[in-house]
Amino acid sequence: MTTHTSHSGQIVDVLHQRIYPGVIEVVAGKIVSIREDHSVSEQSFLAPGFIDAHIHIESSLLSPQEFARIAVVHGTIGTVSDPHEIANVLGVDGIRYMQRMAAQTALKIHYGIPSCVPATRFETAGATIDSAIVEQLCHDQSLLYLSEVMNYPDVIRGDEESLRKLSIAKKYRKWIDGHSPGLRGSDLEAYVAAGIQTDHECFELEEALEKEKLGLKILIREGSAAKNFEALWPMLASHPQSCMLCSDDKHPNDLLEGHINLLCARAVARGVPLFNVLQAACINPTEHYGLTCGRLRVGDAADFVRLDDLSDFRVLETWINGELVARKGESLLPKTLAPCLNRFAATEKSPENFAVQWQAGRVRVIEAKDGSLITSSSKEIPLRDRDCIIADPSRDILKIAVVNRYENKPPAVGFVRGIGLQRGAIASSIAHDCHNIVAVGCSDESLAQVVNLVIAQQGGIAVVSPGQADAVLPLPIAGLMSDRYAEQVAEEFAGLTQRVQRLGSPLQAPFMTLSFLALLVIPELKISDLGLFDGQLFKQVSLYCD
Repeated sequence: MTTHTSHSGQIVDVLHQRIYPGVIEVVAGKIVSIREDHSVSEQSFLAPGFIDAHIHIESSLLSPQEFARIAVVHGTIGTVSDPHEIANVLGVDGIRYMQRMAAQTALKIHYGIPSCVPATRFETAGATIDSAIVEQLCHDQSLLYLSEVMNYPDVIRGDEESLRKLSIAKKYRKWIDGHSPGLRGSDLEAYVAAGIQTDHECFELEEALEKEKLGLKILIREGSAAKNFEALWPMLASHPQSCMLCSDDKHPNDLLEGHINLLCARAVARGVPLFNVLQAACINPTEHYGLTCGRLRVGDAADFVRLDDLSDFRVLETWINGELVARKGESLLPKTLAPCLNRFAATEKSPENFAVQWQAGRVRVIEAKDGSLITSSSKEIPLRDRDCIIADPSRDILKIAVVNRYENKPPAVGFVRGIGLQRGAIASSIAHDCHNIVAVGCSDESLAQVVNLVIAQQGGIAVVSPGQADAVLPLPIAGLMSDRYAEQVAEEFAGLTQRVQRLGSPLQAPFMTLSFLALLVIPELKISDLGLFDGQLFKQVSLYCD
């Protein structure tokens, strides 16, 4: 039986920049007519649905089905999703897993082909996706684009394998996403000339304007750790045709609070014209990537939202393919327990595995920053205990370790400031992008204890502290995602975050910050399972500096 529904209200026509009373007719999931009707008294607004233009669903800690169940509540009808997190663990099998899970939900999840698995040659991943595999994946029409080309130094230097991937993407007419934090000048020009078309890593307005001038689409990011909206929102007023909105990485408790709708509200509150905001939030991603999402036109899929107002963007209803999927804060999509798959070979560690031999002079210290993926570095005289260097919580110089989870090898150990723990330790098997175990602690004993919690669960997020019971959130899907319901995951994750903050951390999202301390392609100083890495020099460096 063919379904036919009518929807009346104040129609928000973003393409023609007008609002008028009218009726939308939907037959079999498609919009068959939109007519202006001044007899309509319904004052709520019918608008195109929101699209997250760049997100790693894995970072929500939720399966694609559970992510979708929560996202539609906030008016999200589609995403542009890079599956490179799970691909670094499981390769093509991970990508296919994400595709199968996405096919089971109404949310229109559009995946890309991971371009950097692993992100660099200076770390150990669970899989490799080379140019030959990229070409195989290009035959899959549902994989719309080459996802973020993170290793921009190799692109600029003309690395043969990196350029081959770009050439293949062009051959198959795939869009090519970029990743170039802070890149400017001639290096930026070389990167763009290689075929890059977007960037979601801008953290300064001048940087974004320079990139836009070279033809890049600017994705304004506001995630759980990386928050660039305040720096970049003027782009929505000055260059709406070149902007999209994204979250990149969003934790489950944050997703429960809102999604792209929150950024729309913030932009309008700052005086950005409404239609500029909606162009970036709804239209530009669909047109740039050729998504299957509707734009509220006759002939489009019936993907739209009913909003209570155009300032707070409170979502009353979300419709996808003519199906009501959320109403007044309640998702109508079913709760789903996802199947698990994983790769985990690490075995139990001892405190001695985290010992650092004392050497006269200073050591390099990673300087973490709240709300930013960018780190800086300093050189400090370390605290000595006999023949070893130990953590010094009084100066907020803690030990950081990355443990290879794919092979049994000694941990790489360094030092970090900015996490702020006064006691205990934290660890996670989410360590971008290879997803080894990353941990920060106030002692070798606490580091071993927290890492072993994660190993025992074959992936998870954990906190230990003296005098308190250990706490761990298991992540049995590739060590990245939970197989449980979103609300339970969000509650447990929020509890872990609060516990870390009670241990002294000033960070809003300590686990997200922790996970990015291993991402080598974002400056300045980072750490992988192979040791410290200088993202500006793009090479490994010694812990000892003089």
